Amino acid sequence: MVAVILPANSTSSGGGYDVANSLRFNSGSSDSLTRSTTAGNRTTWTFSTWFKRSKLGVLQSILEHDDSNYFRVRITSGDVFEVFDSNTNKLWSWHPLLRDTSAWYHIVIRGDSTDGTNANRLRLYINGTLASANAVASIDQNYTFSFNQGGTLQIGKRGSTDYLDGYLAETILIDGSALAPDEFGEFDEDSGIWKPINVSGLTFGTRGFYLEFKESGTSANSSGLGADTSGNNHHFTLNNLTSIDQSQDTCTNNFCVLNDQYYYGSTFTFSEGNTKATTDSNWKTAGGTIGMNSGKWYWEFKAASSNYVEVGIGDLKGFSQGGSNYQGLSHTKATDAYGIYYNASNGEIYSNNTSGAETNPGDYGASWSTEVIGCALDLDSSQNTVTFYKSNSSQGAYDIQDPVEGYTPSFTIYANNCTINFGGTQTDALSSAESDENGYGSFEYAPPSGYLSICTKNLAENS
Repeated sequence: MVAVILPANSTSSGGGYDVANSLRFNSGSSDSLTRSTTAGNRTTWTFSTWFKRSKLGVLQSILEHDDSNYFRVRITSGDVFEVFDSNTNKLWSWHPLLRDTSAWYHIVIRGDSTDGTNANRLRLYINGTLASANAVASIDQNYTFSFNQGGTLQIGKRGSTDYLDGYLAETILIDGSALAPDEFGEFDEDSGIWKPINVSGLTFGTRGFYLEFKESGTSANSSGLGADTSGNNHHFTLNNLTSIDQSQDTCTNNFCVLNDQYYYGSTFTFSEGNTKATTDSNWKTAGGTIGMNSGKWYWEFKAASSNYVEVGIGDLKGFSQGGSNYQGLSHTKATDAYGIYYNASNGEIYSNNTSGAETNPGDYGASWSTEVIGCALDLDSSQNTVTFYKSNSSQGAYDIQDPVEGYTPSFTIYANNCTINFGGTQTDALSSAESDENGYGSFEYAPPSGYLSICTKNLAENS
């Protein structure tokens, strides 16, 4: 069994060491990092990275090193983790299926063909634990891996295909040493969650690198997102990646994103690190990866147009078909799920309550199209409320019922696309960068006083 890293319902803050940034990869934009290399130690090396997946069931590459032969680290369409070396067509795969798109994972690939035991010459650790093998190729002692060779090193793709959908953080190559996972992380004493530690003191070796993705910019130099901060200056070139792809969603502060496993409707396309959803000409409803039953929370929506879009909250109990002009949550009695949405076409609040005033309260606020819509959810007051903001102008507070199992951000759209800014990752460029009072998140508008972005560090404070 693999311990999950900072899942959506975790309140771990990651301990004393904080990872400030990650880099988002979107397959639709053909995002990747590349650099030309010269050969390092090809018998003894370590590769480590933290990642958060955005899409399942699709072949995706984390890394490829290509010259006369190639070495690939990938996740198959069956969500199996694989390593392939074309030099002798050697394939290694491991049992764990990494299918939680709300969680951060850590992998360590430890290559040491000098080891006297065949099983120890290539090992995979997931979340600090040695992964059991599904298929392991025999490796001759002192075997020369195709990894850490000269040629082209690519992160986030292979060749010109199999692009990664997700986030990477703390991406490291150790040249010349086979390190154990406890050189990169440790188990939290209280929660048992695997968390990162400070690796700046490691010896990276001649061809090693350390990618923190901490700088803004687009160039392959010390001020760019592809900068190597190991001291070796092995900087990477950004391909279709810009400063907007730098994210605060990390393995020490996991932000809410759209849940690609929690939606209603058969045709839903998620992209941009699961901060954007697109539909065909059918009603669809999607929710977030984190639910709340207390606290005050803020996030922002933006639609491509006013064509059939409703944004708001939904109950974690689940989505089902409801109403003639929207897909929402069923609500027939207090124990059933509950959804409430601010409607773009007429500025009204829509609820799928089957009776009573909440069916279509009306007269709530102004209609809207492509403006930024802020949502402020108050679950701490004597009366729970939701307040929608059109371009930072409050449309008024609306009373809502107690959540059955917790609320999550959600929206309903038809033949449209909608982006959500939870603060960790931006899909739309911001004219400002407003954080919450704890300093987390980056929004178009400042969250109302006392309202926080939906991330695990803020959840820990409200637990």
